[in-house]
Amino acid sequence: MPELPEVETVRRGLEPVLVGARLTRLRQNRPDLRFPFPDRFVERLEGGSVERIDRRAKYLLAALSTGETWVTHLGMTGRFTVDGEQLGEFEEPAPIAGKHEHMSFCALKDGRATRVGFADARRFGFMGLIPTDQVETHPWFVGMGPEPLGNGFSAAHLVEVFDGKKQNIKMSLLDQRNVAGLGNIYVCEALYRARISPLIAAGKVSKARLQTLAAVIRDVLNDAIAAGGSTLKDFANADGGQGYFQHRFDVYGREGKPCLGEGCTGVVKRVVQGGRSTFYCPSCQRR
Repeated sequence: MPELPEVETVRRGLEPVLVGARLTRLRQNRPDLRFPFPDRFVERLEGGSVERIDRRAKYLLAALSTGETWVTHLGMTGRFTVDGEQLGEFEEPAPIAGKHEHMSFCALKDGRATRVGFADARRFGFMGLIPTDQVETHPWFVGMGPEPLGNGFSAAHLVEVFDGKKQNIKMSLLDQRNVAGLGNIYVCEALYRARISPLIAAGKVSKARLQTLAAVIRDVLNDAIAAGGSTLKDFANADGGQGYFQHRFDVYGREGKPCLGEGCTGVVKRVVQGGRSTFYCPSCQRR
């Protein structure tokens, strides 16, 4: 599933095209994705202008001049294209054209119409329209923790939410009530860089190690976003492409391979936590 860096990369790619643009020539090719499209979806979008594009966790939010916010979740294989080219690269390739394109529109800005499409091969993504003044209280967002790249995220926050928690730190970081938007891949990478075992109870991690972890989480996400951003000029084709952060994973997907830590002779191990693969080095990441 696309994680926070991929969604942020897409947001940054859409921003110069959509902000200030009027939505025209909308086409909806099927009634649903993971859930049905909103009632009168095309009618409610047609003619509206995009005032800004934000990201909350793994959601894209386009605030419209109509007073509604258009919300998109990419699911596993959701992809936006601009004039036929995919925005960003993803760990899992997915078709972006033909029968998999489920909606399209033109963004009219400065006299130029840019075609934007949305494809989703597995149809696990979804879209919604929410009154802009009700976004924060909507069930999709209420109760979410702070953004890991925002001012509300810090070591002090982790100390507070992990106090006395017996759940392992890996699953605690994936809990969106604690931190919004962290996903499996980048939690594995962050715990590896911070040399914290994914198996340790969150409440047993010292304040000093949480201080390190909070800084590392920001670094990992920013590194991934920078890698995605650097490839925006050379979008992946429908069969996938080269260059994104997956080619620089320190631990994720490296089961059985030597640890990359300087001087470490350990081997990367995979375990399953909460139904998801966790990759870590038992030598570097001790409890």
